[in-house]
Amino acid sequence: MKTYKIHLIRHALTAENTEGKYIGQTDVPASEDGLKQIKNLMCENEGYPYAEVVISSPLKRCLQTAKLIYPEKEPVIMNDLTEYDFGDFEGCTAEELKDLDTFKTWLAGTEPDTPVPFGESQSQFNKRICECFVRIVEGIMKAGTESTAIITHGGIIMSLMSKFAIPEAQANEWLTPNGCGYTLRLDPTVWRMGQKLEAFAECPPIPQQIDAERDMWDIFSFDPDNDDYDISELINDYTDYESLN
Repeated sequence: MKTYKIHLIRHALTAENTEGKYIGQTDVPASEDGLKQIKNLMCENEGYPYAEVVISSPLKRCLQTAKLIYPEKEPVIMNDLTEYDFGDFEGCTAEELKDLDTFKTWLAGTEPDTPVPFGESQSQFNKRICECFVRIVEGIMKAGTESTAIITHGGIIMSLMSKFAIPEAQANEWLTPNGCGYTLRLDPTVWRMGQKLEAFAECPPIPQQIDAERDMWDIFSFDPDNDDYDISELINDYTDYESLN
């Protein structure tokens, strides 16, 4: 059966990223250093993977990244790929917020249904981005698009990977540098059984990072460079597929 590839790529570095600020839906641009990093990544090894279709968050930093990596493609904008709405935390650093009880509660993650002040709850965020991703996957299979790049935000990539990727890992274990991400293999049969995709490579492949990040892959007992890994064997071990949704 035909399989598909989805490349989740985090936008280029911004000045606010460098300053450690919570920047969600504020429409800040990528920094010059961030765009330079992307250009360097494009030149290393094989660069970014080919994509027939490019999908992007509507925010500048993502659109700049999409147009730099895939200049021949007009990005398909999906508003639900916008980063977390940090509300009152927007534009602040953790150091500035550390004494707020609302920040401590949010950071602890013990009340996922409680929104940050004038912002979004973790539950609302997860529902929004997961429903969007399911629409993308269904569209890919319907259209037969073999390779799709999604340019979005770090928080979204971490949440999507923790929900849909195999091997399974907590969201913070899927943290990726700006300009980088993961390539997922979509098998329609596996998707219909449990809404799971195989994470099999970093994106783009960067030789000097392989050794440093190898330990992360080791905890999953498989090698992302080895395409013999059979995701269907793991999926078939599940007896309660509804629990995966």
